[in-house]
Amino acid sequence: MSPQGFPRALRLLSAGDFRYVFAQADLKIHAKGMLALARFNGDDHARIGLVAGKKNVKLAVERNRFKRLARESFRLRQEKLPTVDVVLMARRGVDDMDNAMLQRQLHGLWKRLQRDALRHGNPAAPTRT
Repeated sequence: MSPQGFPRALRLLSAGDFRYVFAQADLKIHAKGMLALARFNGDDHARIGLVAGKKNVKLAVERNRFKRLARESFRLRQEKLPTVDVVLMARRGVDDMDNAMLQRQLHGLWKRLQRDALRHGNPAAPTRT
């Protein structure tokens, strides 16, 4: 697996994968326009699932933009993230952000995820660099 790739193994694909995180999230991280739920997975890598519903983001083009930028942000930082399954949900207001602001929010969210995972005591969380 290349360090910059985004293979199927790094994605939450089935309803069971999402249910696993929703049932008992170890970490909950709020950011402007989004919410991340995370649960330690025991694998050697982080995985992500994205939720962008019509109720919170009306236009398909905006839902797709959110998902595209979130995937890219995750892909670029996947090596630094703890071993968790993350469900990233779009909230109201995410469609009002421009790309630069959305990227800043995602960057901050990943940093808080790293910090909270270390505080929570995940032994597989990578150290800060």
